[in-house]
Amino acid sequence: MFEGFSSRDIEGPAGKLRTLRAGSGAPLLLLHGHPQTHVMWHAVAGELAKVFTVVMMDLRGYGDSVRVQSDAEHQAYSKRAMAQDAMAVMKAQGFDSFQVLAHDRGARVAHRLALDHPGAVERLMLLDIAPTLAMYDNTSDAFARAYWHWFFLIQPPPLPEALIESDPVRYVRSVMGKRHAGLAAFAPAALAEYERGVQIPGTAESICEDYRASATIDLAHDRADVAAGTHLLQPLRVLWGEHGAVGKCFEVLDLWRDRAKDVSGRSLPCGHYIAEEAPALLLAEALDFFKH
Repeated sequence: MFEGFSSRDIEGPAGKLRTLRAGSGAPLLLLHGHPQTHVMWHAVAGELAKVFTVVMMDLRGYGDSVRVQSDAEHQAYSKRAMAQDAMAVMKAQGFDSFQVLAHDRGARVAHRLALDHPGAVERLMLLDIAPTLAMYDNTSDAFARAYWHWFFLIQPPPLPEALIESDPVRYVRSVMGKRHAGLAAFAPAALAEYERGVQIPGTAESICEDYRASATIDLAHDRADVAAGTHLLQPLRVLWGEHGAVGKCFEVLDLWRDRAKDVSGRSLPCGHYIAEEAPALLLAEALDFFKH
């Protein structure tokens, strides 16, 4: 799926981070969502690499990157820690500043990355998320039903981990297959990679810790930003699927305008998995928005 890309393992703050790279031009970092890996970009990465230097990575806890021992405060999977991984990857690739395209969990990492390292992130495009704090603070019945996994995964260990590990492939197929487009949205080779990744020992714990961090330490970091009046200063474009829960349950642009100075965006005629459901539309948006 990634002909012409070179693979490299980079030593991050907590261990190995799997990366792929291709192309030339302005550097563009791609960050994936849950329960996926860098493979989610397979339909767009090659075209982007014709214009940009594309760097993809597996987030800690996912794919072939390191699984980190959890801690009581969930700091190991805070978006601040995961953003530091991204910084380590881009510095190792020779880039002090870059643009970011990110989906789902990766978009939450990108949000923190741009806040904590404003000199490094030039522009960012976030796919199908509203700010984490706003989503928790404005949770409705409809959102809780659609995003049930947000509330399942944050339950105390070891129950969520044990349930995932009892049938990890079923977990992936249930989470991904019950959204708008079903499993038909995913190329068989890509789905097989997501299924392989979730079966790697320690993945269930990592997934749960990622979400536990979002419901605890990440909210503390976000509230501190709000209290300090800290905003994203970079140009931000937000895209969401018109058939997904985020656009139906939240005023996406309004919520991002509370957190960023320069916001644009729109819905696309697809569900949550924009890069795989509507790759041509995403490419057009990326080529319009990112500097190259």
